[in-house]
Amino acid sequence: MDTITFTVPGMTCGHCVAAVTEELTKVSGVTDTSVDLETKVVVVTGDGIDRVDLDAAIDEAGFEIAWP
Repeated sequence: MDTITFTVPGMTCGHCVAAVTEELTKVSGVTDTSVDLETKVVVVTGDGIDRVDLDAAIDEAGFEIAWP
């Protein structure tokens, strides 16, 4: 099981969280997603998750990932 943590600085509201969560759940291998609006931190868990796919999902939601 992989755990990947990153931030999405552009999130400002619950709708943003919902959009990010919805797109991440579509990524192959993702089994769980946690999004904290206050800190802008996103934690994704699953098997064989590709960061390129995460970038594409966040882009589809209208945001950009800030990798640590």
